[in-house]
Amino acid sequence: MNTTLKHWREAATLILAAGHKLGADSLASRTPLTAAAASPLTGGQGRSQLPHKSCFDYDVLLLKRSSKSGFMPNACVFPGGLVHASDFSSEWLDVFKTFSKSPNFGLRSVTQPGDTRPPLFATDRLKLGSPIPGEVAFRICALRETFEECGVLLFVSKQEEKGLLNSIESRGAPEPEGPLHKANELCSRELNKWRDLVNQNPSNFIQMCRELEVLPNIWALHEWGNWLTPEGRYGVKRFDTAFFICCLQEIPPALQDDKEIVSVKWSTPSEVLQNYQAQEFWIAPPQVYEISRMCRLPLLNDLHNFSSRRATEGCEQLLPVLSSKDEHFTALLPGDRWYPSATSGEAASGTSSDPKLEDPQEEESSLHRIVTVDPYTITLQINITPKYNHLLPVLGQTFPYDSKSKL
Repeated sequence: MNTTLKHWREAATLILAAGHKLGADSLASRTPLTAAAASPLTGGQGRSQLPHKSCFDYDVLLLKRSSKSGFMPNACVFPGGLVHASDFSSEWLDVFKTFSKSPNFGLRSVTQPGDTRPPLFATDRLKLGSPIPGEVAFRICALRETFEECGVLLFVSKQEEKGLLNSIESRGAPEPEGPLHKANELCSRELNKWRDLVNQNPSNFIQMCRELEVLPNIWALHEWGNWLTPEGRYGVKRFDTAFFICCLQEIPPALQDDKEIVSVKWSTPSEVLQNYQAQEFWIAPPQVYEISRMCRLPLLNDLHNFSSRRATEGCEQLLPVLSSKDEHFTALLPGDRWYPSATSGEAASGTSSDPKLEDPQEEESSLHRIVTVDPYTITLQINITPKYNHLLPVLGQTFPYDSKSKL
């Protein structure tokens, strides 16, 4: 972990998608919105139709935070949390010793140039005293936090380890479009025991892997994005968060911890946005943005194949720069015409001195922004081409927010 950072604390989160069975009456409507949907929308005001929930053969996991949470109380979020020193512990070298000769423990290499790589991933961890690469440690963090918060454990067993190693040695990395993954298959008593221990001390995650002879399934997690908290919007805490995605064959058992997490919800991406619009719960703008991206791919195999192939492209660092105009509250994102060119890395404050925001109707303007119309309504305004072969969000309608609603 990088203790030298002044503005942000490093974190990791996991977008977990899991398959479910569709009724026969919905099969005809399962038309995927594929790569063509990633082309720019004209004028930033174009609207793509949200697929009906029956088009989806998978759900996405959201956890409702406690009202007592110090960061985004009552928000529905993807599982994840702060990096712990143990995620970068040299003890993982022994746990992953079978893969120690493979760069990054066998994870596929990212082609993104180093000078454009988000600092979260580009930082040399050896210089900070850890032999564990960031790409590995942040995946460990996401897996550990998911286990802590909802009891879902993604691991590679001793029996599966040899096959995975053979795949890495023969191809240089696991097959990018391999089969969908499975979640925990340990007895519930064993899982509950270790979950309590890991919640008490995150370093027990290492001990659990040793005693159960399992490996955190870092290879099932694909790099998806990197969001940073803007200044002054959600309190004094600010996070530099790695977003990963993983696709599971079927929905695993999941339980809230009744402390930090008070509710667990599996829903299709379109259901999430529609329920948000109906003010049934609140999700933060980054979750709105990423779930809107997932609406481009209603079929789980398409999402799995896309995310595993695209992950080697890298990702863009998304630090919202906040500005206000009349009653509107605008978060500018990279690529927007008025996004400050000097905003990058630790030096960025994530605020702006109210640039003269142009009329969104202006066709020549490059738009990449999240606009809060009032405390209950936000809109995505985007007409740029996403970098690193990523998906453009389905813009759909405006999404209201009600902080008093319940999941």
